[in-house]
Amino acid sequence: MSVHIAAKKGEIAKTVLLPGDPLRAKYIADHFLEEVKLVSQTRNIYYFTGKYKGKEISVGASGMGIPSIGIYSYELFTEFEVDTIIRIGTCGAYTTDLKLFDLLNVEFSASESTYAKFSWGIEGDLISHQGSAFGLINETAKSLDLEIKPTYIHTSDIFYRKDEGLPEIASKYNCSAVEMEAFALFANAQYLEKNAATILTVSDIIPTQEQISADQREKALKTMIELALETALKF
Repeated sequence: MSVHIAAKKGEIAKTVLLPGDPLRAKYIADHFLEEVKLVSQTRNIYYFTGKYKGKEISVGASGMGIPSIGIYSYELFTEFEVDTIIRIGTCGAYTTDLKLFDLLNVEFSASESTYAKFSWGIEGDLISHQGSAFGLINETAKSLDLEIKPTYIHTSDIFYRKDEGLPEIASKYNCSAVEMEAFALFANAQYLEKNAATILTVSDIIPTQEQISADQREKALKTMIELALETALKF
């Protein structure tokens, strides 16, 4: 089958930052990387490769949801021989113990998805981060004097739902927040024996309906981006 990333072999770095939004990928490339080259824009899903403090790093979009990141992360790991993917994104908190702008380092992702089972024969509804990235994120956060919280999260392909109560699987594993991609990323990395991590910024508190504004979003995400980039230097 044809791949969905149009870059040539060698144009993607060994470490990739993977936000969901193509324009967020472009923002990172424009504001944080040097010697930037656009290496793919198929379906308006941008991928850039450049240098951060002298190290080659790529940044690109995963799109939204398990099917989309399942495709892009798999192709990065296999077609472009990427070793490490750090997903960076936002999440909605299930609990008021979390606050807006909190940084989360995903230790485990729980999901109702059958992606892992039917793609790779991975049984169960809970998958951990893969490889050394999780630990390096914690170390880097400490060195930058940033508070980051290791956590269990719920990965769901459902954004709107009839029942607004806490989903059963989130209750089962005491998940503190919900997002839409980590489970598939971790499953691909487990099967392919690669490094994968997910850093999230809390953008919404679901019980209170608090949310960060559009103006606050750029400032909030800047901290997460810098943490991911500083971690990427260690690979």
